[in-house]
Amino acid sequence: MEIMDTLANVLVKNGLITAFAFVGMVVWLSYLVSDKLTAGRIHGSAIAIFVGLVLAWVGGVVTEGTNGLADVTVLSGVGVMGGAMLRDFTIVATAFGVNFDEIRRAGIGAVISLLVGVLGSFAVGAAVAYAFGYTDAVSMTTIGAGAATYIVGPVTGSAIGASSEVVALSIAAGLVKSMMVMIGTPFVAKAIGLDNAKSAMIFGGLMGTTSGVAGGLAATDKRLVPYGAMTATFYTGLGCLLGPSVFYFTVRALVG
Repeated sequence: MEIMDTLANVLVKNGLITAFAFVGMVVWLSYLVSDKLTAGRIHGSAIAIFVGLVLAWVGGVVTEGTNGLADVTVLSGVGVMGGAMLRDFTIVATAFGVNFDEIRRAGIGAVISLLVGVLGSFAVGAAVAYAFGYTDAVSMTTIGAGAATYIVGPVTGSAIGASSEVVALSIAAGLVKSMMVMIGTPFVAKAIGLDNAKSAMIFGGLMGTTSGVAGGLAATDKRLVPYGAMTATFYTGLGCLLGPSVFYFTVRALVG
């Protein structure tokens, strides 16, 4: 018992390292399941996201808390790992890896796909939010932005003062979309002609979720991943730019 107490204290005192190790183990097991049970047809990232959502729910039920697994003392570092600081760091890191000349080479089709993808996802998300009773401009904008990606949602919500409940819903919307794109891409790839670099760029611009697009394309044809991920990255940046500005002011003008 003393050994277990000592181990628990070490894990708690090194919470962030514990969180990285725990998430790494979940991801490793998810990719193992993907490879052995689905032959890669369902990408490991999709399985990992699903497992993460289930574990967050279990953590909340067991502890009767509001922060999911972060309410479990040993895994409190998950709250830091999934917090705003590292989220914003990943956004900045992603942005630094983008070269605008590359998107220009993709042609007008990729540019149009970005605009259509961001606007379409936002409109659907905002409409669903309104239908479920979130009729104020802040909530509609935040949830609509989350339907674009689970990064754009919290960035937008933080900028315009959304509640933690609404921000959480925006993240959930983005995660569901990411999983659907990951799982569905291999099954529709042939029907939509997703077999070359240009179509991968347009696909990434329309879908937007970088993790979903990368996972779906990896399960379809690994050679297409860089092209789809490139425009999907621009999608995230465009969404973060438009969400708390143009989209918010437009929604506020419409609903007051």
